[in-house]
Amino acid sequence: MATTQPKHHEALDAAARVPSESDLETLSRQLNRPVRDVVEIGARCVCGNPLVATTAPRLSSGIPFPTTYYLTHPVITAAVSRLEAAGVMNEMNEELGANAALAAAYASAHDHYLAVRDAIGERSGTGEVPEIAGVSAGGMPTRVKCLHVLVGHSLAAGPGVNPLGDRALAAIAEWWTPEVCRCAGAWDTEGEAPIRDRSRHVKTQAGDPETKKRERAAARAAREAAEAAGQEG
Repeated sequence: MATTQPKHHEALDAAARVPSESDLETLSRQLNRPVRDVVEIGARCVCGNPLVATTAPRLSSGIPFPTTYYLTHPVITAAVSRLEAAGVMNEMNEELGANAALAAAYASAHDHYLAVRDAIGERSGTGEVPEIAGVSAGGMPTRVKCLHVLVGHSLAAGPGVNPLGDRALAAIAEWWTPEVCRCAGAWDTEGEAPIRDRSRHVKTQAGDPETKKRERAAARAAREAAEAAGQEG
């Protein structure tokens, strides 16, 4: 069961959470795309490199973003992907349904995630984001849908907060442990850092959100009109 933690407990102190220009470049290299809306560093390697990016709860485009902690280190993300491919999430979901103590600890992790996200929103100037109130990430508080999110949360919060994130971290010890740096050769450090965002979020999260909403509504109306015309014909 999760141990008692301060309401806004985070593994790094305030100074260590501040991202430098070097941190942002490293994150971009790790992800092979320019990072966006990173307001803090959630966790660091023993060498100081970022492991987890902390993203603002509302993006600069205005889009609400519930996934606060984004796992970025390629070695860790690959290791966690192996767990997902092996069916570990299904096993965890079954245990959540059968183990009341585990379910309660996991629900507490959800509450912690929300509390810290609110604190991050306050620190970053984002403020409250009512659209995602009560919504955390990774399937919390009742399911496991993304181990990467849970591992990112565990690394950012420290041990004893997210029981399933902690368990996943223990399960990848063959490939990565917090005490050993695995940064060498994990990402390209020689070429230019990515300067053009190739992520799928570019088209969906760029620009004014109200304009995007109107464009989507107009496209939907056009499709419905076309369908109606086809039925009449």
